[in-house]
Parts: sequence; structure tokens; C-alpha cells
Amino acid sequence: GLITFTNGYHGRSYIGMGLSARMNPFKVGFRPFPTEIYRIPFPDEYHNITLDDTKRAFGTLFRSDIEPTQIAAAFFEPVQGEGGYNVAEPDFIEYLRELCDEHGIVMVADEIQSAYGRTGKMFAMEHYGVAPDLTCVGKSMGGGLPLSGIVGRATIIDSIPPGGLGGTFGGNPVACAAALAILDVISEEGLLEKGLRMGTHIDTLFREMTDKNPWNCIGDIRGLGCMNAIELVSDPESREPDGKLTADIVKIALSKGLVLVTAGPARNVIRILAPLSSSIEIVDEGMNILEASISEAVAQSQS
Repeated sequence: GLITFTNGYHGRSYIGMGLSARMNPFKVGFRPFPTEIYRIPFPDEYHNITLDDTKRAFGTLFRSDIEPTQIAAAFFEPVQGEGGYNVAEPDFIEYLRELCDEHGIVMVADEIQSAYGRTGKMFAMEHYGVAPDLTCVGKSMGGGLPLSGIVGRATIIDSIPPGGLGGTFGGNPVACAAALAILDVISEEGLLEKGLRMGTHIDTLFREMTDKNPWNCIGDIRGLGCMNAIELVSDPESREPDGKLTADIVKIALSKGLVLVTAGPARNVIRILAPLSSSIEIVDEGMNILEASISEAVAQSQS
């Protein structure tokens, strides 16, 4: 069996879709998915899901559905991308590591979105001081060229015999050359440190615009390093997702020259994933457009 978590996203391969939470649009029309995939609540303070809830779900699973020794691997994202930029708490990561060690479960960190400096560290897991058994990497790894990989413990990686894992398009030399160049750029231009500074700057701008505007629609500001997001709600008290307002903001921002990407099961989260090479001036320009777009969308909703 395999463990995955609510609001996780792990790609569009058959098993990847089975592990992923979002149905629309990623999984529509592809059923049936593999059995023996078990979904556990991902701790999320804003949405009132505690680590105790997660622990109870594991306890129920192991009592009623499958013995822990029959679980092969547990897949998770340290920062959930499509799920809404939900950042894993340190105590959750530590608990999961202990659980996997106790039962011989392979701990797999999906860092396709969060690796290569996005959080101010080369890997988001460095923030936790916990080493997974396997780590999935991609996206920024190739700088736009198709390249991904899995890194991890030699005892696992070396268990695959020569020729046991491969594909027609694996190891493209141009993509590999780009990946090597990217490592040089990250080091030479200090992009890890820049990512931390940029993330702090964006977070500050979000909080300043929330304080000075009478919107009452931003329920949460969150992120890790340069992975930043705001969650739009119709009421801060009930925290009811406002997907329509979010869609209106995205449409208005596009008309002003800013491309935004949403996230979360209700598509009410706007995520900011600025290139680490961006200048502060470009970031400020984008954030100013976003602020104006929110104001315009809110005004339209109230008219």
C-alpha cells in the first residue's frame, strides 16, 4: 500500500494521479485508479486540521484497513503546491519520519515545486533538519527544459538493476547541461539568499496591503521562502472560500499584464512563485498590479 495526504499533488502519471487529491481537471476521465492508496489528513492550522487529527487517522488506518508493515511508501510535499501552498509544520515532518522508521516505510518528499532554492534552501526539507529516503526533483532543475529525477539513499537507488529503470527521453544531454549551468548560477548569483530576501519582501507587501485596504477578503497569508500565497475568503470568520472573487482578480490582473496562478481545492488561493532571478523592481510592479486588481474585484463584487 501507499500513503498520501489530502490536498497533495504528485503529477499526471497513472500512479501520480492516484496519489493526488484534486479531481478536476487532473483526474477527470482516468478512473479507475489503483487501490491500496490511503489518504491521510495533512495538518493545516488555518483549516483546523491538527497533527492529532493526522495521528488519529493513521491509528484508524492501521487498525481497520492495512497493517503498517504492508505500507511501502509515504508521499508528501513539504510545501503543497497545487493544494494551496500549505506549509508542513516541523512536528509533522518529525512525526512522519519516526512513523516511517518504526514501520519500515519509505519516506518520499515530493520537491518538484519546492526544490532548487524556491524556499531559500536548495531543498525545502533542509528547513526541517529531517532527511527523507527519496526526494523527487524537477521543474527548476532544468530551467524550463524537460528534466526530472529521484535522489535518495543508495540502499534504495542501487537496488534497481542496470536497465531496470529508464526511458526513451531520459538523460537528454542538452537538458543535463542546462541543469549543471543552473547549479552554477544558483551559487554564483547567491540565489538561495536572494530567495529568502524576496520571500520576506513579498510577505511584507501582502501584510501591508491587507492592513491598509478595507477588503476583508484575505483570510490567510502564508508561505516558505519565495513560495508565497494568499487565501481569498468571503468571510474571515467562517473562512468560506471565495473562488469567484479569486477568478475575478486573476482576470483583472491579466488585463493589466500580470499572469497569476491559483491553487487549493476551491481555487481560492493566489500563489506567487516569482523567478529567483527577478529584480525587486519587477516584484514590486507585479505586487502593485495585484493590489489594484484585488481592489477592483472587491469593488465590482460590492456594486
